[in-house]
Amino acid sequence: MAEVSERMRDAFEAVAIDDEGRACRDIPDSVCHEEPRNFFVHVGSLALTKSSDGLIDPKLVLSWLLTELAAPIFLVGLLVPVREAGALLPQIFTASTIRRFPVRKWVWVMGSLVQGLAAATIAVCALTLEGAAAGWAIVLSLAVLAIGRSVCSVSYKDVLGKTVSKSTRGTATGLAGSLAAAVTIIYAIVLISGFVPRMTLVIGGLFVAAGCWLIAAMVFSTLYEEAGATQGGKNAFKSAIADLQYLASDAQLRRFIMVRGFLTTTALAPPFMIAAASKAGEGGFGGLGYLVLASAFAGLVSAYVWGRLADRSSRKVLFIASAISMVVLALASWFSVTGWLTAPMVLPVLLFCIMIAYQGVRLGRSTHLVDMATVDTRAAYTALSNTIIGVVLFAGGLFSIIAEFFGVSVVLITMALMCAAAIPMALGLDEVQAE
Repeated sequence: MAEVSERMRDAFEAVAIDDEGRACRDIPDSVCHEEPRNFFVHVGSLALTKSSDGLIDPKLVLSWLLTELAAPIFLVGLLVPVREAGALLPQIFTASTIRRFPVRKWVWVMGSLVQGLAAATIAVCALTLEGAAAGWAIVLSLAVLAIGRSVCSVSYKDVLGKTVSKSTRGTATGLAGSLAAAVTIIYAIVLISGFVPRMTLVIGGLFVAAGCWLIAAMVFSTLYEEAGATQGGKNAFKSAIADLQYLASDAQLRRFIMVRGFLTTTALAPPFMIAAASKAGEGGFGGLGYLVLASAFAGLVSAYVWGRLADRSSRKVLFIASAISMVVLALASWFSVTGWLTAPMVLPVLLFCIMIAYQGVRLGRSTHLVDMATVDTRAAYTALSNTIIGVVLFAGGLFSIIAEFFGVSVVLITMALMCAAAIPMALGLDEVQAE
């Protein structure tokens, strides 16, 4: 047993500790002793859940599935708002309840179990239902999944801050992202190859995603977490109102939320980029397969690098991601006007680049939020910022109206301008890793 522990520590030091030897800067000595095991528990659990996210992607996989099941277009359009807003908007209310748990890993475990069962329900609905009945059942199941994801999101950053030191958090999440991206790449290649019937592959992928969430729950339950403070477990409404005071008292939190709000465009842009190139035959399942491949490959090659950089300066990660997004979206808008977007390989390259930026935004904002907050404010900051961004993402449906009346190129250039606005805002963030 001691030999296994020593090998785990050696592996942890090789993967996560740099030449400066930064470790255990802000966690107790008792937790520091368990950090190597905790590090790999985080990596394993996150790799499983991120793989599930790739297999059940509402923007791609579930949209195609509902179309094949002859569900109304209205329900297809609800998938992304239900997933994104449903995962973020409830968090300001769940944060106060989560504070009552001294050991919060069990909250994450329950959330992962809920997501696994909801994913299995979606797969069963796809096998047994058609038309509007299938559409409503899958959308409602996705709403349940989103609530489970919401609970995991609030609890995870707090647990991460308690069990892994500041200098290795970004590395853990980045490594998990790279492993999950490899799984999604394999899935995308099989989608493109046509070796397996598409419906069989999609439904099978949903069952695999469900299994991954259930296994992740079991893995995460082995995490070593000491009991934490339980103060602040107030009435949900009163807690939500109280949390709003952080917006008035913390200028850095306001700036961070503004940066994150501008950079929601990295998540919203890909469907509009594809729509702009639809005349070139990029639509259909084959095109979606290439999009899955571009997204996963971008995550594979960038997530670990973004994570390592975020451990040094999450501020710089957000700045670089903002600049990349601005350039890519401006080019996409210009190419859509000139017709160059239909040229071979132009769209895949642009999609790859925007996904690189998207990975940077996700890792940069996650690491920055954990490191800028204290033990007492981390859960509240997470819930508050996620709730506001949930509203922003829900309002992102306005881009569809803009595209309808003014064209996709106008949407893309508007998104590019939002990314440009994020650049000076990101530069004004504090270097929280230096504190």
